[in-house]
Amino acid sequence: MEAITEGIAARTTERISVQTNVLNANQQTAAENRQMFEDHGLLVINLMSAPGAGKTTLLEATIKSLRGRCRLAVIEGDLQTDLDAQRIQALGVRSHQITTGTVCHLDARMVARALTVFPVDELDLLVIENVGNLICPASFDLGEGLRVVVCSVAEGAEKPRKYPVMFHKAAVVLINKIDLAAASDVDLVELEANIRSVNPTATIFKLSCKSGVGLDEWTEWLQHAVAARQASVLVGA
Repeated sequence: MEAITEGIAARTTERISVQTNVLNANQQTAAENRQMFEDHGLLVINLMSAPGAGKTTLLEATIKSLRGRCRLAVIEGDLQTDLDAQRIQALGVRSHQITTGTVCHLDARMVARALTVFPVDELDLLVIENVGNLICPASFDLGEGLRVVVCSVAEGAEKPRKYPVMFHKAAVVLINKIDLAAASDVDLVELEANIRSVNPTATIFKLSCKSGVGLDEWTEWLQHAVAARQASVLVGA
């Protein structure tokens, strides 16, 4: 029995060591990505959510709103297919697909490799649409300037409390599909309170891509964030 216990402890220690090494290596690449983004005055968003929350539809609406006002590109992360990248390209925006296979998140090295196809000095905004998952992506820094989490009301008001790490690290939370609140029997006040319980400082927008409610407020805020990033480079020059 003692030998079995020791064996389990050894394997557990080995797994922790491997996980620590992976995260440390990711952090180093993320720091390199972040430095490059800062050097170019490029605002980079890590866009995350559960599957089906509406990230790509939101991204399409954001692109349409910012057209002619902001030079942007998109990195798409999915287990399979390039369907989302095709949707973005159909809007005339440069998009690169990362297909992860069985990996449930993007990491900094994947993003670094994708950056070789982007003229970052010609962009104002880069959006990285992460793999739909509320667990793994929260642990992997990509070098982004902002973490934005999309939360669909159809997921239920308790979602932020069930997945606190994802919401705790978000700079912005977009409560999406508010037109479905009544049909989903979700109290928006309760949902926002649950977000605040795990992240009191997050900026929250309530919106609907179907009706357009709240989209102007979100894109106006985003445009100011892009301008602030560019201004920070000028101040440091």
